[in-house]
Amino acid sequence: MFTPRLLNFQKTKYARFMNHRVPAHKRYQPTEYEHAANCATHAFWIIPSILGSSNLYFLSDDDWETISAWIYGFGLCGLFVVSTVFHTISWKKSHLRMVEHCLHMFDRMVIYFFIAASYAPWLNLRELGPWASHMRWLVWIMASVGTIYVFFFHERYKLLELLCYIVMGFFPALVILSMPNTDGIWELMTGGVFYCLGMVFFKSDGRIPFAHAIWHLFVAFGAGTHYYAIWRYLYLPSTLQAKVSK
Repeated sequence: MFTPRLLNFQKTKYARFMNHRVPAHKRYQPTEYEHAANCATHAFWIIPSILGSSNLYFLSDDDWETISAWIYGFGLCGLFVVSTVFHTISWKKSHLRMVEHCLHMFDRMVIYFFIAASYAPWLNLRELGPWASHMRWLVWIMASVGTIYVFFFHERYKLLELLCYIVMGFFPALVILSMPNTDGIWELMTGGVFYCLGMVFFKSDGRIPFAHAIWHLFVAFGAGTHYYAIWRYLYLPSTLQAKVSK
């Protein structure tokens, strides 16, 4: 559904890097190569995400900026840390089935809170209309509902789970696009494109070698683009913004 037959590598020399696809109700088991790639592609971004989050904290001028920096920082760092820990346990400690299962659920849950945290600086620090201001809280309600869904229906309705991520990713964006100040909109849209393109690989395990690791890279590119927009348009002092724009 998500990938044309042209992208099916099972009958090529690259097939040794991946296992065959699994039914919708089962979890794909990466090869040793894919396990290593899955770990590395998010572990690499842990230190930069910590440094970037700290930078926003030190650039904060008031309480709202500080709170938003903490929320965004925890969401950003948590995404890469949880993903790396899960993929490492899944690879090296496969005998810890219960731990692996819980971490896999946590890995999926943290995506909802990462999305909410990514919107927090925009919703907290930009001028919003009376209805749009409710999105500050609604986005966290959506994250909580997504978490509950994963807890009860983990790995059972994968397409529906993907749809939940898409809806949560796009719905708050409608509020962002309606803000009077549109600085940073292009960067936000570019980051969204990275996430959307990455979804093709997110659903391509068993068809494309290292599909999940490639998805990780698209996530990193999307997160990096959004971080740049937050740093430049919400936290960078206006005098420095002028210099960067030149």
